[in-house]
Amino acid sequence: MPRHIRTGDTVMVLSGDHKGKTGEVTSVLTAKDAVIVKGVNLKTKHIKPTQQSPQGGKIEREASIHMSNVNVVVDGKPTRVRFETKKDGSKVRVAVKTGQPIPTMVRKRKGERTKTDTL
Repeated sequence: MPRHIRTGDTVMVLSGDHKGKTGEVTSVLTAKDAVIVKGVNLKTKHIKPTQQSPQGGKIEREASIHMSNVNVVVDGKPTRVRFETKKDGSKVRVAVKTGQPIPTMVRKRKGERTKTDTL
């Protein structure tokens, strides 16, 4: 099944305790079909005292949300995603409501150089 949500997308939560909240996807967990959204679904984790943190304490961090409970936001509204094939054979994600392509964040792979890198 193709993943309609990618890292860097802005999504809105559709159901659950955090319904209506929006945030950026920081990571996609393909094994669990879940995503982690920045600032949404915060859980508190209690840390035991260790040598690095002798006081211990509490840490708030984002927990995962199933992919079926979030939609990509286009023009401030959530929309489903359709995949279309261009004439040159490349696949593009398209918003169902507006029909416009959804921009994809370009990631630099480890060891690759861009034009802005100096030799």
